[in-house]
Amino acid sequence: RHFTVHLGFTAAGPAQAHELAVGYAEALSLLRPELALGAAALSPADAWHRAERLFCGAVGPDGEHCYDVAGHPGFHHAPGPGGLGWGDGDS
Repeated sequence: RHFTVHLGFTAAGPAQAHELAVGYAEALSLLRPELALGAAALSPADAWHRAERLFCGAVGPDGEHCYDVAGHPGFHHAPGPGGLGWGDGDS
């Protein structure tokens, strides 16, 4: 079974909240590699139903998932150093 954890923090606005949330998720995934980084999402504290994914999650040719920030330009990238890159690049 899968479960989620909700962390509370303050930010000046949505853009800063997104940046902080990505940093928190990436840092936690380094400390605890078993965490599902691709499932990380951000929502206003009073509106969990508006959660938006923090990471892309696109599926690659070998079944790997893109771990770049959601909405990123260019190629998709699998996690880890030397992770597979795929897609149409910057075209």
